[in-house]
Amino acid sequence: MASKILKNEDKPVKLAAFARDVARRKAASGITDLPQNSGKRRTDSKKALLKAVEAAGKSWSSKNAS
Repeated sequence: MASKILKNEDKPVKLAAFARDVARRKAASGITDLPQNSGKRRTDSKKALLKAVEAAGKSWSSKNAS
């Protein structure tokens, strides 16, 4: 349901256009690699999930995603 208070005249941004804009701004900023979470405080359930993903031959990390 549309808001009766907010009068937003902007049209929604398509995901592909948003991704291009993010990539353009990331390139312009000079940032080539963002740090990842160290994983020191993972719950047992998250550890089990990551172990299952690895056992399936996949990678949770976006750097090594397959």
